[in-house]
Amino acid sequence: MLPISSTRSEALAESREKQTDERPGRAAAKRAAGALGFFALIGLGVMIAGPDVAYPWIKALHVIAIISWMAGMLYLPRLFIYHSDCKPDSDQARTFAVMERRLVTVIMNPAMIVSWVLGLYLAWSVFEFQGGWLHAKLAAAVALSAVHGYFAKSARSFGEGRYVKTPRFWRMMNEAPTLLMIVIVIFAIVKPF
Repeated sequence: MLPISSTRSEALAESREKQTDERPGRAAAKRAAGALGFFALIGLGVMIAGPDVAYPWIKALHVIAIISWMAGMLYLPRLFIYHSDCKPDSDQARTFAVMERRLVTVIMNPAMIVSWVLGLYLAWSVFEFQGGWLHAKLAAAVALSAVHGYFAKSARSFGEGRYVKTPRFWRMMNEAPTLLMIVIVIFAIVKPF
């Protein structure tokens, strides 16, 4: 094997470290798929074990998925704020676009799907879709999903070099998931009606 020059070896090391390289993205996608498979296996095993064993496990997995979803929902607008301050054709803008795309596809989308599937299962199996608080909670979850959709669309636009809105707008939008989360938690825990 021929020795690699120091500049070439440095360039290879630098490309491995850059998050715009496709290799880390594929590895992250594989890890996310593995995590989803793991959650599916646990969920299936718990459901087979019976409803007495299943309920606390499904509820725990639902809460874990919601925490993951909310982490992305709270972080993505911050990325948009920083991305808005970059020139569209800069390396920094390309890095933000990759970060935004991966956050949406690898964390937020799977977490939202798991949250909805397990949440609907709990609403059906435990509460039989009864209760005003549950309907209000579902309405707030639909609103949160709509914000998620808007964020995902905006991430695609930023990735294409089309900047959406101003940093000030994204600072205000950063509060939307927080407010919806507060409403959802109050309805789920307090059950006011």
